[in-house]
Amino acid sequence: MSYSIAIDGPAGAGKSTIAKLIAKKKGFIYVDTGAMYRAIALFLIEKGISADEQDKISSAVGEANVTISYENGEQIVWLNGRNVNGLIRTEEVSRMTSQSSVNKDVREKLVELQRELAKKENVVMDGRDIGTCVLPDANVKVYLTASSHVRAIRRSEELKAKGEPCELDVIEKDIIDRDYRDMHRDISPLRQAEDAVLLDSSDMTIDEVADAIINMCK
Repeated sequence: MSYSIAIDGPAGAGKSTIAKLIAKKKGFIYVDTGAMYRAIALFLIEKGISADEQDKISSAVGEANVTISYENGEQIVWLNGRNVNGLIRTEEVSRMTSQSSVNKDVREKLVELQRELAKKENVVMDGRDIGTCVLPDANVKVYLTASSHVRAIRRSEELKAKGEPCELDVIEKDIIDRDYRDMHRDISPLRQAEDAVLLDSSDMTIDEVADAIINMCK
């Protein structure tokens, strides 16, 4: 039997960082849902379909098969049996990802592929609706959050490390606005699953959060 850990929460809560660390510590597969959406975007670009052709996107997406594996510790994204790691991080793919990911059929296809992966492998998955929608039967569900101020500080430190200018109050306002949008969107809004454990990471280190979630698996 495969084992699944679902981590949901708002932007900047550290979900991906924590999920990757847990996957490494437990030898699970970290399911990079963003990379899967990028692979679908690449598939559409290669088909010659543009972002405004929503009907064509809907009909073509059924032909795409995306999965993830790890070899020598490196994540490999497979699109119809082909390793596309070197192709999915371009600006063109980024733009198509943001425009195609709102398509209902793209979303349904990816949820189906993510569930298939979770049936076969021990996985850690993070997002906005993993515990509520994608993996409602996950063995462990966590709603990871932190105060908007703490999340803004973390984000500003990331930007400073990259040498990018940032204003803390502007970043915090963006985070609050994004929380509102995520919680009020029509399809799979961000919310805590009834059986998820609420974990506030405001005063915790990354390792403390990861260990707390790993302890829930026992």
